[in-house]
Amino acid sequence: DLDECAASPCKDHQHCLNTDGSFSCKACDASCVGCTGEGSDNCKACASGYMKEDEKCTDIDECNLPEKVCVKENQDCVNTSGSYKCVCSEGFEDKDGTCVQT
Repeated sequence: DLDECAASPCKDHQHCLNTDGSFSCKACDASCVGCTGEGSDNCKACASGYMKEDEKCTDIDECNLPEKVCVKENQDCVNTSGSYKCVCSEGFEDKDGTCVQT
């Protein structure tokens, strides 16, 4: 078997998987910018919203940062994978970008 992966035939956001007589390109983990294999522990660099922790790229919980990211009144932060979103608190709804009582 020839290791086609040695020639790096895959795109930057993929890793190469050598198979018997061939190869396949697999997508890198969402937490990676470039990778050498499967999973968040094989990232070349971490994607935006992720940081290297115990040799893995892990999600940054923007909602637990010392500096508040959702600064509007009656607004809560919801952490998402690699990011966050600001939503109106319970009992409030978004009216033209302001959280007003329902």
